[in-house]
Amino acid sequence: MGNHYHLLLETPQANLVAGMKWLQGTYTQRFNARHKLRGHLFQGRYKALNVDGEDRTHFQVVSTYIHLNPVRAGLVGGEGEALPTYRWSSYPAYLLAPRKRPPWLCVDRVLGSLGFRADDAEARRGYEAYMEGRVVECRAGAAREVLEAEWDRIRSGWYLGEADFRERLLAHLGMGSQSGQRQADSVSGQAARARGEQAAEQWVQQALRSLNLDDAALHSLPKGADAKLVMAWWLRRQTTVSRRWIAERLGMGHDTRVTLAVRVVSAAKAGRLERLRRLLGR
Repeated sequence: MGNHYHLLLETPQANLVAGMKWLQGTYTQRFNARHKLRGHLFQGRYKALNVDGEDRTHFQVVSTYIHLNPVRAGLVGGEGEALPTYRWSSYPAYLLAPRKRPPWLCVDRVLGSLGFRADDAEARRGYEAYMEGRVVECRAGAAREVLEAEWDRIRSGWYLGEADFRERLLAHLGMGSQSGQRQADSVSGQAARARGEQAAEQWVQQALRSLNLDDAALHSLPKGADAKLVMAWWLRRQTTVSRRWIAERLGMGHDTRVTLAVRVVSAAKAGRLERLRRLLGR
């Protein structure tokens, strides 16, 4: 990008600091030597976002965020096929056969996050079609909002995962969920504090009042009821609680229903979903 870069890295050892020091230091030396410059090339420390590798959904979210950076920045134009021409990205290499890629580039996690079991021609065509769809969404109004809701957790958070992953990270840092809450707050920041589960529960109660429902009536509805879809959409827009929390709180079953709800409700132009959306929006 013009003034920054993104990397999705996996390291078998806890050596990210040493690795980044080597990477940025070596690149700076070679850049300065090539252009006859001196001094620092990068400003400030890099930001590290811990990603739960056991949940394949997060790999898809992060990789899509990175690969769509040129589109959001207006560095590629035209239709979706322009994205593979952007040379400063690993995305074009994802569309190549394995023998033509850089040896350090591993695509299995990202392709696997979309259900592809093998790195073959079918998987590469499927990933290209998937990214073309995301390019169209990135340039559309309502669909762009869905992507932005997912990406907000990348921009403002310090981890990407569910509550159990957060607890494991805090345990590694020597912070318990209760005794270390003050330290955890300092790590997660003001945005994470304001959008915790307690705030989300207040949103739920307010939404129930707006819809003339109570908890018993809510859980008696089908998992895919319109009211649940709209409430899930609303919670994803207003809070940063996990999809799992939303699915369990609203009685929606698997958390994939929450992702579907965001897409369906955002795209609704008329009908009951659109009316409920406007009602909660007020």
